[in-house]
Amino acid sequence: MQPPIPDQQVSRQALKGILQQKSILGGLEAFHRALGDIFQITLPGFRPIVFAGPEANRFVLVTHRDELLWRVDQDPVVRLLRHGVLIEDGNDHDNLRALMNPPLHRRALQTYLPDMVRFTDQIADTWQNKRSLDMLVEMRKIALLILVGTLFDVDLTPDLDHIFPLILKTLKYISPGIWLIWPQAPRFGYTRSLHELDSYLYGIIADRRNSNGHQNDLLSVMVNDTDMDDDLIRDQLLTMLIAGHDTSTALLAWSLYLLGKHPAALERVQAEVDDVLGSDLPDVENISELNYLNQVIKETLRLYPPIHAGNRIAAVNLEYQDYFIPAGSRIMYSIYLTHRHPDHWSNPARFDPDRFAPGSRNAPKAYSYLPFGGGPRNCIGGAFAQVEAKAILGRLIQRFGFKLLQTKVHAYMGATLEPHPGVIMQVKPRRH
Repeated sequence: MQPPIPDQQVSRQALKGILQQKSILGGLEAFHRALGDIFQITLPGFRPIVFAGPEANRFVLVTHRDELLWRVDQDPVVRLLRHGVLIEDGNDHDNLRALMNPPLHRRALQTYLPDMVRFTDQIADTWQNKRSLDMLVEMRKIALLILVGTLFDVDLTPDLDHIFPLILKTLKYISPGIWLIWPQAPRFGYTRSLHELDSYLYGIIADRRNSNGHQNDLLSVMVNDTDMDDDLIRDQLLTMLIAGHDTSTALLAWSLYLLGKHPAALERVQAEVDDVLGSDLPDVENISELNYLNQVIKETLRLYPPIHAGNRIAAVNLEYQDYFIPAGSRIMYSIYLTHRHPDHWSNPARFDPDRFAPGSRNAPKAYSYLPFGGGPRNCIGGAFAQVEAKAILGRLIQRFGFKLLQTKVHAYMGATLEPHPGVIMQVKPRRH
């Protein structure tokens, strides 16, 4: 057995690639090309073992999942979410997930669709006479209103201008930074924003307790559970608010960017939307017939998975293929590298929604495509996000034409993988 530490000469070549690419993602791709599907990044204080490819993903997500911990106490995400379902292990996670699952189950989504369309229209109605718009910003507004309005049954509209900058500050708090190599690094400038966001969440919890309601939304389900106190409910609300809306924001913004960059695909989506929706509002039945739009969404998730990597800590000594992984090692399985793996995808850097067409010969192999994770702990909000994306994009394309004004966009590793510096588009109402 050998540790997954790269040969130093090859490491220097890969590091040269990082400098040439001028991006962390480009550096990871350079390491992957040079070193294969398992390698170790060796920086002072940050030495993760990086996995890529379906076999490695199955190792992390299925066969050895009980020996790999989600909770990394020194990471800012744990300090922020505390005991959120996303970062709990064992029975604590399983119990929270069982409680939270019904409001997020596919059967519940049909009740949310009218609000998804309503909030989409609410933001889109403000676009009149705007010469250009940043779709990253606009999609974040829509995603925030929808998440809070459906899962919490609270209209965020009156508080959106106040909450929006707090959310951005919170996302920056958990984004990659100096804490990766210096876990004890001071985190200045965040206390006030986090406190104000907490105050908002504790406020809606108190309001729901005082309402004596028995709704079926996520907030009510937790309030009505006698085992959950306000602190634990706050942790789940913040988890959903941060993780849930930010992933949807990235997916929607990237989808519009790719459609803007590929006008033929946009025309094809427009034709499908006109044929399927006509002048009807999106609903459960008609959005299920938006097949090409669904392929665009899947291909967007392949090229730019919002959660581009998973993070674990080895609880025990492990072996993977011919490598020894000591207990306590940080393991990162790269969804981004897997989704662009040349052994599993033809022309992996090309935008090609037809690779997800029914009956396609290029259908993904097991664990080569996992935008929502995989195994028993796949994303609890995955079904919600996919229905939401079709409803929002279908409605927007039904109402507007889009033209991409800024083509120089790159993937930025924030809390999610988002388009930077934004998706600047010209938006014009369509006449049918």
